Amino acid sequence: MSRLEVTEKIITAKVMRGLKWADVAARVGLSKEWVTAACLGQMSVTAAQAGVIAEFFDLSETDQRWLMAVPYKGALPTVVPTDPLIYRFHELISVYGTTFKELIHEEFGDGIMSAIDFKMDLKREPDAAGDRVNIQMSGKFLPYKTF
Repeated sequence: MSRLEVTEKIITAKVMRGLKWADVAARVGLSKEWVTAACLGQMSVTAAQAGVIAEFFDLSETDQRWLMAVPYKGALPTVVPTDPLIYRFHELISVYGTTFKELIHEEFGDGIMSAIDFKMDLKREPDAAGDRVNIQMSGKFLPYKTF
């Protein structure tokens, strides 16, 4: 048994039962973005959260323990993603990454945007020319320190 196998169980149950991530998140009591990341193996959850997720997806006690284990974050099967949607984010960073970096440094100084103290909201934005994906990200600025 591995964390990946638990993720596969969750995805299988989601597809077979026609479940929605927003419904899981509502039951857990956290954002759909964070709960989805946790269910896909990118976050560790508390025992209480693991219990709710396990009940939702009919997981075992062993599966719940894997949900609570600290995962290997950012693991993709290839260095350059091959999934078209994920690749577009890779492309976005390739094209606009230096712009993000330059503008963040200009506004905040030398440092980084945290992916630990981080929030995200993803929603559909209706548009006459075709609906748009609106992703709002907010990460704490962490300045580099001198020592």
